[in-house]
Amino acid sequence: MKRLGWVGQLKSDCVDKYLALHAAPWPTVLARITDCNLQNYSIFYKHMPGGEHLLFSYVEYTGDDFQADMQRMAADPEVQRWWDECKPCFERIEGLAPGEVWLTMQQVFYQP
Repeated sequence: MKRLGWVGQLKSDCVDKYLALHAAPWPTVLARITDCNLQNYSIFYKHMPGGEHLLFSYVEYTGDDFQADMQRMAADPEVQRWWDECKPCFERIEGLAPGEVWLTMQQVFYQP
């Protein structure tokens, strides 16, 4: 199993929309996540004292070919539609490629 973490930042005026989307995620998107060998997928939110709206995302990958599974997910029309709803909610984080909204984090500790 591979554990993955990402950080993202929401625009202040999109927090409610993003939280509402994730309070009622689309069943087809949830099914694709499972189908692409992702489990224990969690997203955490924190409004920081400086005003930033941070997200931390964690997922466990149980498949054999992460790149192929992520390409399959990205090709799904419903997932694309979901991303079209979510991506505009994100602030751009320095260092991300154009169109990306999540910055990959390095795992530095794990206790099984």
